[in-house]
Amino acid sequence: MGVPTIHVCGLAAYDGTDYFGFQVQADAPTIQGELEKALAKFSEPVGRVAGAGRTDAGVHANGQVIAVHTKWRHDLAQLQRAWNAHLPRSICVRAIALAPERFHPRFSAEKRTYRYRVVMGDGREREAAPDRSPLTDRFAWYEPSPLAVERMQEAGEYLVGEHDFASFGQPTQGESTIRRVMAVRWQEEWCSPEVLDRYPGRRLTLTITANGFLRRMVRSMVGTLLEVGRGRRRPNEVKDILAARDRSLAAPPAPACGLTLERVDYPSELNLFVAGDA
Repeated sequence: MGVPTIHVCGLAAYDGTDYFGFQVQADAPTIQGELEKALAKFSEPVGRVAGAGRTDAGVHANGQVIAVHTKWRHDLAQLQRAWNAHLPRSICVRAIALAPERFHPRFSAEKRTYRYRVVMGDGREREAAPDRSPLTDRFAWYEPSPLAVERMQEAGEYLVGEHDFASFGQPTQGESTIRRVMAVRWQEEWCSPEVLDRYPGRRLTLTITANGFLRRMVRSMVGTLLEVGRGRRRPNEVKDILAARDRSLAAPPAPACGLTLERVDYPSELNLFVAGDA
């Protein structure tokens, strides 16, 4: 009897700093490429490793959902251990399970949640800010001056609902730029300087959930909301930008370092894990 082929899905987490996004590219390191290379060292994958989101270069994930058909005769715990043993330390398969045969991590998803993290100063430490801060530089964007958080939240409310988001991104497949945003929320907390994280001030986190996202959509939204927070745009300008369907009117995308794919949700009948379960 030959080795059976199984269909598995997994939760992947990664530090995307040194990768050119999720999707395989020629002559550039990617998350998909590393997952496939590691799997091929101890198994016989049948087809590519699919992902729920094609995260851009430099973007991170805590709850990227992946799936693949592969030949495997042992239990899933052994598959997970073997996979992680061959992956670089910047990538981890956090959980693994059998997947329904027709399951696809991207097309079966109901909604996705991203978070963007900002470390905000008080405007006084521009001269004294360190050249490097390891715990900030890879996973957050440093903003030296205070931001008007309430105005950014007001502006973010215009993005909630089903809209044409052509002003904020390009379609990843097909022509439609219509998406449904379910929540946009800024949260703020004070942070004290630590040995390796010496930027003073406050931490801001934007959490945004939608049924899908265009390419660079979240980062373009963040860039525009930060402009509101800096006082360079009014909150209601976001409504006008959205209605115009003109990419040139939105701000440039915020840096990738602050963005993380946190969670992907699926219909309950699929009985699949989400990021918070692992």
